[in-house]
Amino acid sequence: MSSSDQIPPRKHGLAHLFAAARYSVGGLRRLSRESAFRHEVLAFVVLLAAYLALGAGGAVILAFVILFCLLVAVEALNTAIEALVDRVSPEWSEAARDAKDLGSLAVMCLLVAHGVLLVWVVWQALCGS
Repeated sequence: MSSSDQIPPRKHGLAHLFAAARYSVGGLRRLSRESAFRHEVLAFVVLLAAYLALGAGGAVILAFVILFCLLVAVEALNTAIEALVDRVSPEWSEAARDAKDLGSLAVMCLLVAHGVLLVWVVWQALCGS
């Protein structure tokens, strides 16, 4: 085992909190290399502006932000699944394909949820309560 392969010692207390924050920032940095994530962030900014322009209430904005946080979490898990599958099974396999497809389905479900919220907000803005 080379020095770079050694498991670092476990951290406890406040050091653990700071280490976890560093790991999360590292995950965000890795996720930012995914074009799908960059598109989702762009859509978040555009849709937030659209919701505000349509006069969406605080509950809708809160639901939108929560859905976006869930989307980021699922996108991160999907990226992790893809990275692990590519590492463990570099050759094509049905199991690898299934794992990647299921991760993609999870992301798509949240994108559909965003679409449903958008349709509802537009409907409310055009047709009233």
